[in-house]
Amino acid sequence: MAATFRSARHQKLAALLAEYREKAGLHQSQVAERLGRHQPFIANIESGQRRVDVSELLALARAIGFDPHELIDKLLHAEDE
Repeated sequence: MAATFRSARHQKLAALLAEYREKAGLHQSQVAERLGRHQPFIANIESGQRRVDVSELLALARAIGFDPHELIDKLLHAEDE
């Protein structure tokens, strides 16, 4: 299995999560509060310093208000770019 940490796809995921949060008009602290976490948790995800598992991705989708299917589709197509 290829390393995924710091891969182009990992960085794209981090960028998309930040983009969706900003489009929703939310601050990192607001998303963190909705998840019962602290703001650095979100900052570490968005900066690519922390990986996100599937259950966390679904929780982020709910907290921010985006369709996780759309995000995954964008990640799948990111490899083609």
